[in-house]
Amino acid sequence: MKEIRGFIIDLDGTVYTGQHAIEGAVEAVKKLQSLHIPFVFLSNRGNYSREMCRAKLEQMGLSVAADQILLSSTVTARFLQEHYPQQAVWPFGDPGLEEELRSYGINVASAPELAQWLIITLHESLTYEQLNQAFRAVRHGAGIIATNEDKMFPTEAGDCIDVAGMIGAIVHATGVSVSHVMGKPSTLMAHAALSVLDLPAESCIVVGDSLTSDVGLGKRHGMTTALVLTGNATEQDVMSAELQPDYISENLLQLVDYYMAERDSRET
Repeated sequence: MKEIRGFIIDLDGTVYTGQHAIEGAVEAVKKLQSLHIPFVFLSNRGNYSREMCRAKLEQMGLSVAADQILLSSTVTARFLQEHYPQQAVWPFGDPGLEEELRSYGINVASAPELAQWLIITLHESLTYEQLNQAFRAVRHGAGIIATNEDKMFPTEAGDCIDVAGMIGAIVHATGVSVSHVMGKPSTLMAHAALSVLDLPAESCIVVGDSLTSDVGLGKRHGMTTALVLTGNATEQDVMSAELQPDYISENLLQLVDYYMAERDSRET
């Protein structure tokens, strides 16, 4: 921990659950800010834009720049901008996905049949018409990009189905497989976070509530990992998991306090 110089922090289940901040999370981030410790929020959320996420954090009492927020919708937009700049897409998800795509100048098709790519993310207000439009896009030749493939995410009411459910519906109905998955633990997400921090992987710690997405990202890319027990994973899950975090913490604040104590002991 004494060698850590930057934090890569998950959002859902780590900083907030639904619309409410997790106890101690706001205080933890403010401590990092006060000490000028570099951090970036790295989330598999693909149905938000960065501006929506920034506004949500602001309401919880956290003021962060949009550049400190990286969502799977952000990384998807950058991927399309780099590799398929002229191709039209059909967004299948809540409005935040399209907002983020358009902010990067991505061409959104006027009809699903005209899209070269279907972009699948979480759709919490899904209707049959929207599901069928996504189906038609693929039936007319669109490839499939998923912002992530998480099975569930935590809310105040309990765990809810995530993007994997949307993927399953389209893949099963069309017989077409997903071509690209953008979200954690992908290399695209890791490189995006390290680019913002401008630090080598070995100087960073990934903090999150998922053994697969967060701990998996860190282990795959040579970063220190910390699991917080405020979201999906439990201590029992860790006991049977192949991926073992370097640290387990009750919450983000406990981890940051431990980091600060280690940092102070190094300096003295």
